[in-house]
Amino acid sequence: MSDYAEDYSVRELLAAFISREIRDGERVLIGANLPACRAGILLAHLTHAPNMEWLQFYRANFTDVKQIESFEFVTDYSGFKYCEEVPEYEHLWDIIRKIDVSFFGGLQIDKYGNINLLGVGGKYPKLMFRGPGAIGQSTITAYVNRYYIYTERHHPLVLVDRCEYVTAVGWLDGGDSRERLGLPGGGPKYVLTPLCIMDFEEKTKRMRLKSVHPGVSVEDVKSNTGFELIVPDDVPETEPPTREELEILRTRIDRDGILREL
Repeated sequence: MSDYAEDYSVRELLAAFISREIRDGERVLIGANLPACRAGILLAHLTHAPNMEWLQFYRANFTDVKQIESFEFVTDYSGFKYCEEVPEYEHLWDIIRKIDVSFFGGLQIDKYGNINLLGVGGKYPKLMFRGPGAIGQSTITAYVNRYYIYTERHHPLVLVDRCEYVTAVGWLDGGDSRERLGLPGGGPKYVLTPLCIMDFEEKTKRMRLKSVHPGVSVEDVKSNTGFELIVPDDVPETEPPTREELEILRTRIDRDGILREL
């Protein structure tokens, strides 16, 4: 029986979940400003994936580093003191075709895992709210072996029936529509939110509830989702971090407490 921690944040819970998804030797690329995802990748590297490669034009190995410096934003390059440049990655395409796993956020995420990072409201280019745009997301999600969708807000305005714009194709219109479009990648595997973990039903590719976080009910998830979610008869709780995982997160990865701020 695992020695689970009792006092942890939702971000720490999600970091532990992400860590368990990473296999040794995989090549991982992460989107911008996803601290829980970055922490989860580092946790995997320090616990069971020493040969994992973090691809950002560099190869990193942190196994002998006692404390990793602040990691909140992808634009914080302080950690690259531990990296060596990988000369064979001379072009972005060389990176994309080597990626096994990636993580992305979105302004909107629909029931088939399509993502909108362009903007919401109005008609382009006159939008009520303008997002950062795809920033490579469209290409990477088309080719990567599998990817995970992460959002800090579980709300009907985020989890929508249909995205107003699509900057990353998930399962498109469901069924085999992604395959018919000719996209070679494996598509989205899970959607991670502050309330739950969701996956996609095998045949329809509709979003389905996989687990709820401790203290969250199925009704909490349904009432905060902007479409009809597939809900199995038995929905377990998301597995908590172990005491060892939490200790590593707090003493070697996140001593500034970024994961505990929300």
